[in-house]
Amino acid sequence: MRPSVRCLKELDRIYLRHKSTSFIGLGRMGHEMAFNLFSKQFARDAEAHFVVCDAIPDSARAFSENFLGHFPGAKLAIATTPEEAILASQTVVTMLPSSPQVKSVYSEGLLPTLRGLPRKQASSTLCIDSTTLDVSVAKQVAADVISTGAEMVDAPVSGGVTGAKAGTLSFLVGGADASFKRSESILSLMGQRIIHCGDSGSGLGAKICNNLVLGVQQIVIGEAMLLGQRLGLDPAVLAGVINSSTGGCWASSVNNPVPSALPGKSPPCERDYEGGFATALMLKDMGLARDIAKQTKSPIPLGEAAENIYARVVQEQPALSRKDFSSVYRFLETSQQKE
Repeated sequence: MRPSVRCLKELDRIYLRHKSTSFIGLGRMGHEMAFNLFSKQFARDAEAHFVVCDAIPDSARAFSENFLGHFPGAKLAIATTPEEAILASQTVVTMLPSSPQVKSVYSEGLLPTLRGLPRKQASSTLCIDSTTLDVSVAKQVAADVISTGAEMVDAPVSGGVTGAKAGTLSFLVGGADASFKRSESILSLMGQRIIHCGDSGSGLGAKICNNLVLGVQQIVIGEAMLLGQRLGLDPAVLAGVINSSTGGCWASSVNNPVPSALPGKSPPCERDYEGGFATALMLKDMGLARDIAKQTKSPIPLGEAAENIYARVVQEQPALSRKDFSSVYRFLETSQQKE
């Protein structure tokens, strides 16, 4: 879809490209990340300009209303296509569901537009993709972007929706040294740890390995919490033991799946598993780990077992597919009751 003449005229009138940042993808993570990024940029420079874009127009409108409600003087516009977003901004952040959406947004929108820009404008552009996707796709997209003269880094995140909202995410970055240094000032407005993992694709490799660990841990924490309760242990006592012992991990200390297990904290289980990292997305990430493991001939028996469990959750209890992945505990609990 080509940018509309009306929108381009409006963007030309309002926006100075070098002072503008676009954010494409306003899901659970993207909404919080964009809010932090824009609010902190606005605090530093009241003349900064912002553009949002999402495949679901209502998501972009909801973000705009929310942000402008907090910052009435901010200059924010909604782009109806990725083309409009990159024409308006020198810096573009994408946070999309997975590989197909990244290929679509870049190959069909951002790349053709970059190729049509004067070389000087293209070379001033920085693309940051925080999607967790297939490493080979990320490398190809980065190579295509760089071929236009623009810069690009892959910068997947760790920390979940809670970290996105609090601005405490860790960014695992892949890309050239100069591109990493340029992206660091942007990423630091959304997270606390910015780690350069290596060349293009390295950030994704690190993220996939991290989520492989997380996906397995969340299941075993669910198993342990169920077992402990069958033994008569209070969930808060058991969680306290695990969190202060060798079994301690984020899946227990922050994302514990049992209500009342973390007094004073509010993990997704306290909200009927809403507002976290969706089970369907964890299943996707386990699939990415399986695929890359096959390519590198690296054994991941626990990862494969965990992927099978998440697949069963999505298939047998579809309502949990959009719930936080700690709801695997509920799946285990109901499976136990059937036996």
